[in-house]
Amino acid sequence: MLATVSLLLAACLGPQVQQRSISISVEADNQTLTVQVPTGSTARQALEAAGITLNLLDVSDPALFTVLQAGDTVHLTRVTEEFVIEEEQLAYETQTLRNESLPEGERRLIQPGVNGIIENTYRIVHENGVEVSRTLVKTVTIQAAIPEVVMVGSQAPFASLTINGTLAYISAGNAWVMEGNTGFRRPIVTTGDLDGRIFEVSPDGQWLLFTRSDEAEDIINTLWVARIPQGEEEAIEIDLGVENVIHFADWVPNSVNGIVYSSAEFATTAPGWQANNDLLFLNFSPNGWASPPRTAIEGNSGGRYGWWGIHFTWSPDGEQLAFARPDGVGLVDFDGRRLNLLYEITPLLTRSDWAWMPNVAWSPDGSYLFTVRHAAQPGLAAAEESPLFDLTVIPLIGGDPLALALESGMWAYPSVSPVYTLPSGESAYLVGFLRATNPLQSDTSGYRLVVMDRDGSNARVLFPPDGASGLGPQTVRWSPPEEEGLPSGYIAVHYQGDLWLVDVNTGQAQQLTADGLITGLDWE
Repeated sequence: MLATVSLLLAACLGPQVQQRSISISVEADNQTLTVQVPTGSTARQALEAAGITLNLLDVSDPALFTVLQAGDTVHLTRVTEEFVIEEEQLAYETQTLRNESLPEGERRLIQPGVNGIIENTYRIVHENGVEVSRTLVKTVTIQAAIPEVVMVGSQAPFASLTINGTLAYISAGNAWVMEGNTGFRRPIVTTGDLDGRIFEVSPDGQWLLFTRSDEAEDIINTLWVARIPQGEEEAIEIDLGVENVIHFADWVPNSVNGIVYSSAEFATTAPGWQANNDLLFLNFSPNGWASPPRTAIEGNSGGRYGWWGIHFTWSPDGEQLAFARPDGVGLVDFDGRRLNLLYEITPLLTRSDWAWMPNVAWSPDGSYLFTVRHAAQPGLAAAEESPLFDLTVIPLIGGDPLALALESGMWAYPSVSPVYTLPSGESAYLVGFLRATNPLQSDTSGYRLVVMDRDGSNARVLFPPDGASGLGPQTVRWSPPEEEGLPSGYIAVHYQGDLWLVDVNTGQAQQLTADGLITGLDWE
């Protein structure tokens, strides 16, 4: 019986086939080895049979998973990498500033250039001990380069005018001032990075508050002050440690080096920020110290289109702070720590990533606010789509708001002159504003500078002349009066990239610069 079973099992198994070996050449580590491996072996198995230890980056030809045939050759390339840090000198740039107060062609070195230092990290790859690639993987700035600043004379054929106060302006991202007369000009900040969002001379003319753009991806700008040197004083720039100021920062009235501002958060989506609609105060000292901010108004929604932000304006006596936002105008209640809306405005539906916001200006006695209202257009179904905007005065002493200039345009930017005395002995003031040449398309229209009496009468178009291109949106600046009680003589505007003074009484305009690079100004 057992013999029978054994015969049956042998019949089922059939004949036995012995596995065959193949010969493979292995080239690695500067030697060639011949190994015998079973049929169906891979390149990896051939290398293992040759006693070759593989490293993580080593490269096999053919690939390690390739099934080999008799007589094949496996070539192994040893790959190693290292990271090397090398210091490199960063050459400084040369910035050229045109100065029309210097003779044509004269050059003056304002700031010597200093090379910086950067630290480069390279990934170096070797194959069989030979370098085959070098890749820069990281660069760190150890010491930033300081640009060389050279002033080049480009004297323009414009007559100098005597002026009062400090007239400051931004040219090519640099801050300049004129004092005494328009022919005397000097640079205050020469880094070329002022973004123009904030540009305010202190009431005493000693300091300049400004924002400068920042290279960091998540920072829009930073807030700084610079001293306007008097006599032998040295120029000083102080970083206030504040980021992302879009619509408002100003000097605190009747305060020593006090700053007030509203903040925003960086955003990756248009317009690039989300306004906090808050209000914060800080102080600084000339030695570079800046206090931590103190919150007067907490962050809030800011009403309709509050993501755009709010602008604030101090009353002449410094006791009240008005605000304007896309849906209205009001006053800050510091005791209640809130914003009180006094005058509602129909927001403009822009159907875009920006929001229209009116400007606001105080009368010298603090009794009135001048602003722009979004007016309804008869027959239009949606009030938010109306193209009409009127210059309006809001009485704070009682009474209804009154439109002073119909269809002025959305960028009217009212600006009030210093108070002066009429021959009758009565105190008076003027209101300057911009009037759109095409009021039905005032978002893209050019504008004319208009001056009128405080009640809207005697409106006069001053600049530019008929037929010329219009002004761009801006807040015009009145000159300080020569003496208290006398009317201001000039209004400063920037027009087609240059600075102009317009005589309020005669309407004559004087061009002061010719570089075409002016983007903002202030006058105290």
